[in-house]
Amino acid sequence: MDDMEVLRESLEYTPTWVVATVCSVIVIISLLAERFLYYLGKFLRQRKQESLFEALQKLKEELMILGFISLLLIVFQNLISHFCIPESMTFHMLPCKLPGKEVHSHKSFSFRDTWTRRKLLFVGANSGHCKQQGKVPLLSIAALHHLHIYIFVLAVVHVISCATTMILGGAQIRKWKHWEDSIRMSFLKQFYASLTKSDYTALRSGFITTHCRGNPNFDFHKYMMRVLESDFKQVVGISWYLWLFVVTFMLLNIHGWHSFFWLSFLPLVLLLAVGAKLEHVITRLAQKVAETIKEHGEPRVTPSDEHFWFNRPGIILYLIHFILFQNSFELAFFFWIWSTFGFDTCIMEKVGYIITRLIIGILIQVLCSYSTLPLYAIVTQVC
Repeated sequence: MDDMEVLRESLEYTPTWVVATVCSVIVIISLLAERFLYYLGKFLRQRKQESLFEALQKLKEELMILGFISLLLIVFQNLISHFCIPESMTFHMLPCKLPGKEVHSHKSFSFRDTWTRRKLLFVGANSGHCKQQGKVPLLSIAALHHLHIYIFVLAVVHVISCATTMILGGAQIRKWKHWEDSIRMSFLKQFYASLTKSDYTALRSGFITTHCRGNPNFDFHKYMMRVLESDFKQVVGISWYLWLFVVTFMLLNIHGWHSFFWLSFLPLVLLLAVGAKLEHVITRLAQKVAETIKEHGEPRVTPSDEHFWFNRPGIILYLIHFILFQNSFELAFFFWIWSTFGFDTCIMEKVGYIITRLIIGILIQVLCSYSTLPLYAIVTQVC
């Protein structure tokens, strides 16, 4: 890169109309996003959906944290790139295998990064700073730029995942609405779902008899929608232990370990375990309601936490929270690698691994949103 190219990359020698145009576009997009979230919150408050409004506020807080992380990376990028380490330390725990040191020196500036290199300032200067000491930068500016992209992709996928969870969960409970109508109108219809009509009827009757004895026309469906919204508020955020998981995953994403592939099975195993537990609890509750009808002539439910692991229903919600975040994290990681390094990068591994991960990710998102979270909502209210 000659002196003229370096000057052209500096803001001092960039046309003002270019700077003004780019800033205007970014500001307009940001204001539109802010107004959209504002009016969405206003709409939710007008509909008196306080739980969803609080979930939206929590989502905005998470987006602010992600934005702050990205801002810190930008502010300290020169400081980070000036922190030098021995070159020998960079040959361990790599996501991709290096054929040789020469490839290591130039790989991060290949094909897709050609355009990136022209837009990043001081790459040569930062490399020279460490080169004079016989060392290499702790993290190059190109790598920091890739992290910025990943944070953006993670935010987008997390928002889409949360929206999908609420839409599918609401769709499942709206499906139960037909059972509400059939109970009141004595209209019989066959349904196939994780919660059968007979189980739903038994749980509903037990809940109303136990908690709303004087109000047989209690709107159980509307109540369940409120419960789902409240549970959604709990699973929409990114807690500290989830960030710990992200850092651990990045640490263990080493060439040859296939961490990305094997880790995709973790949420699936947890989801199957949680789903089986909830189905077991529903079966036991329905049986108890049937027994009370025979003994007392009316359905009764005795609230108890003994049906859950360690007598703590909240453990299941924590697991659902982890499953949804881990799944959205993996999908975000996939789209980030694809958009940044291309489909053929070694981080993607084999095509069979990629297809398997995507199928598992979609299956988990649909199953957890449409079945597991609504089941948790009804089980915890009846118990």
